[in-house]
Amino acid sequence: MSTSSPAVAAPARLVSASDLAMIAVVVVWGTNYTLVKDALEGMPPRAFMSLRFGLAALAMGLVLLAVEGHKPMPWKVFLRLTALGFVGNTLYQLFFIEGLARTTAANSGMLTAVSPVVTATLGAALGIERLRRPVVAGLSLAVVGMLLVVGARGPNLGAATWTGDALIVCSSLCWAIYTVGTRAVGEGVSALRVTAITMLTGAPGVVLAGASQVIAMDTSRVGAAGWIALVYSALVPLVLAYFVWFRSVQQVGTNRTTLYGTGIPVVAALTAWAIRGERPTLFQILGAGLILTGVLISRRKDTAVTKA
Repeated sequence: MSTSSPAVAAPARLVSASDLAMIAVVVVWGTNYTLVKDALEGMPPRAFMSLRFGLAALAMGLVLLAVEGHKPMPWKVFLRLTALGFVGNTLYQLFFIEGLARTTAANSGMLTAVSPVVTATLGAALGIERLRRPVVAGLSLAVVGMLLVVGARGPNLGAATWTGDALIVCSSLCWAIYTVGTRAVGEGVSALRVTAITMLTGAPGVVLAGASQVIAMDTSRVGAAGWIALVYSALVPLVLAYFVWFRSVQQVGTNRTTLYGTGIPVVAALTAWAIRGERPTLFQILGAGLILTGVLISRRKDTAVTKA
């Protein structure tokens, strides 16, 4: 009589392909502002937003046609994606750019730091994703760490900035709705199709909002480096990074995905240190450690094998 040995679960990998992809997204989004800021000094903010998003939407649409071709989609799903595109792209972009113009960079960083908590809470309230204790612990550590990182810039919440602060909060809420909403689209719709349709349906409002500045823009003030930066900022942080973000939402959920987003201020601070010599403070280093700890706790606990 032969006896079969009990199956032994393979140990979970510390870092998966999805983890590496999201780390790449964090690096791209964290370095984007510093890398393109100087090159785009001659371009008005709304003009930049309009041209960047219009180019990204066009590129994403072409990629979708090349990879998946034209596929019929139920009207109910299409309308849901259209609504998400309006909230997560049109409204988000407008709220953020107008909010940033009316408040400080430090304030915007502090107010967006709680975005992962808003996303996780919204997902749980709608019954889309359950809040697990390891994820809650990881989010708590990461958000505190994020507040320490961005708080070192010296936020100044007051009457002078309350309009901009409110707009930044609205932009964070739009992004949370967008992220959670894509999770609820349903099976059978790829991350590429979700990203492309929401971009294409959200693009007209963004493009029209900046059209006047595009028309009035003095193109002679934008050098070759500025145009290259514009194309890079459209194709990599938007097209590529958005696709990876929403693929991660589909694969590992909104909570784990947004948890990685807390690392963006850390990368931004390190980039500013490398390029502009802005040395990180002790609080920023401590905050970075808390963020990393939060991500690792969530990653290890979520993949742990449960014994019967």
